[in-house]
Amino acid sequence: MEDVKLGFIGAGNIARAIIGGLISHGHAPSLIYAADPSAHQLAQLPDDIQKLSANHRLVEQVDVVVICVKPDLVIPVATDFAPLARDKLIVSVAAGVTTASIAGALGQDAAIIRCMPNTPALVQTGMTGLYANGNVHDQQKEIGRSMLAAVGKTAWLESEADLDIVTAVSGSGPAYFFLVMEAMEAAATRLGLSTEMARTLVLQTALGAARMAIGSDDEAATLRHNVTSKGGTTEAAINTLLDAGLPEDFDRAIEAAYRRSIELSGT
Repeated sequence: MEDVKLGFIGAGNIARAIIGGLISHGHAPSLIYAADPSAHQLAQLPDDIQKLSANHRLVEQVDVVVICVKPDLVIPVATDFAPLARDKLIVSVAAGVTTASIAGALGQDAAIIRCMPNTPALVQTGMTGLYANGNVHDQQKEIGRSMLAAVGKTAWLESEADLDIVTAVSGSGPAYFFLVMEAMEAAATRLGLSTEMARTLVLQTALGAARMAIGSDDEAATLRHNVTSKGGTTEAAINTLLDAGLPEDFDRAIEAAYRRSIELSGT
């Protein structure tokens, strides 16, 4: 997609992350456009991309329109540029706004990809689930995949409803891990370590565990058993967590996030 013109409506964190990832992967800055009413937001983007204040000027010039505004603004924004969007690929990163809703604003023949990236995209280690409506052809799907691959891993979904599961697991997921880190740091400081030492130990352990899991063909349960010696310290901790119902708590938590995602999307 080296010659594809990409236009971002909205210049917030996710737009900045994707633009930065694209440039670092060799996409020409001159082929990247961004529009935002805030000069401050635009100023935080790379200097050598095309910066505009009006959405319609951006849509006129690009092949792909990436909607990076808050969910409640997606339909008004799409409605405003609809007359100019014919034959454009539309990519939305807004949570809870369905492809059917966007097509209602743009026209039923609109080619729309809806995706759910997560915040680690800001450091190019994100996980993005993507869904394409029936108007998106294979070349456009590859453009969408390549664009989001610039900030991490991607996975295509056969059902748009599965985006609610993606939201609950990976979209909200970083906060779950941050909560575990927070609790481990608090326990370490209560036992006597300095705040700085506790943070270092927890963050490096989390990073190492993730890299071990990524580099292994074993399931998480197997990896856990492999580092849990009979009668040892790890077993004492794991048994305490299991007795307290931690797996069931996570099941309820992710179910709650899933149900809330469904409520927000109206599906």
